[in-house]
Amino acid sequence: MCTAATYQTKDFYFGRTFDYQCSYGEEVTITPRNYPFHFLEIGNMNRHYAMIGIAHIVQDYPLYYDAINEKGLAIAGLNFAGNAHYNGSIQGRKNVAVFELIPWLLGSCTTVKECRKKLEKINLTNRSINNELPVAKLHWIIADKEEAITLEAVKEGIYIYDNVVGVLTNNPVFPEQVFQLNNYMSLSAKPPQNHFAKGLPLTIYSQGMGALGLPGDLSSQSRFIRAAFVKMNSVSGDSENESVGQFFHILGSVEQQSGCCELEGGEYEKTLYTSCCNTTRGLYYYTTYENRQITAVDMYKEDINGKVLRRYPLINQEQIRMQN
Repeated sequence: MCTAATYQTKDFYFGRTFDYQCSYGEEVTITPRNYPFHFLEIGNMNRHYAMIGIAHIVQDYPLYYDAINEKGLAIAGLNFAGNAHYNGSIQGRKNVAVFELIPWLLGSCTTVKECRKKLEKINLTNRSINNELPVAKLHWIIADKEEAITLEAVKEGIYIYDNVVGVLTNNPVFPEQVFQLNNYMSLSAKPPQNHFAKGLPLTIYSQGMGALGLPGDLSSQSRFIRAAFVKMNSVSGDSENESVGQFFHILGSVEQQSGCCELEGGEYEKTLYTSCCNTTRGLYYYTTYENRQITAVDMYKEDINGKVLRRYPLINQEQIRMQN
């Protein structure tokens, strides 16, 4: 399970938590403009926009979990098991495999508006990169500094939704996630007013009581509500340090601790990494479960006109700064 969010100060920020029981050796990966993408059914893309994100590399192919491109467009794929549905190839449609979607869009689009147009004729296919990896069941948040959308492929078809909240988690389908916010419209960052009953002398006995009722469990619906409340009430300065720090605090409100979500076989889901991208400057920040120190990779410190992937394994060992 995962949570993705957007955040705007002077620059535009985008990131997510990646919650799972094990790592696949994912790395911060820069794909330069001349790295060739060979798609299964839609031809090759030998030159494209440069991109940076976290990917699992298979056969020298970056399977991006989330990424941004040099134009400020951002995409993240989140688990959507039980709802995601893909077809075989359909004649007359753009047949794009799920693992190809992020590089296909980031490689050729500069804005969400351009993505909308390309997605009008898409068919997400059920083909995998090889026989060993299953097809990931995902839906996506696609965002730039102007807007965000959610893309879902279900049995009824492919849907594109305006995402005015700028948040995405997992299930249920996106319209139901947003609808549930109606149940929490009374929440506020301000102290509450007594509307319980006239003449009943109720008092405020603690700070933060305006948010009483904000769900605190780890379910995807509750994380959506909590992330939306925190993100849409967040206040920070617009410097890089303040913006990045606040973004990690936003996603910190929905992180998962090992031991709190038990899976079959005695495994536990936890937040393996949290990312924050400055889409304006091509900076990819991250923390991991084992390393709370923020690490950054700058796309523009590499040769973005090259042909070879630039890979940075995640730093997982805790780094503690001694003050005395």
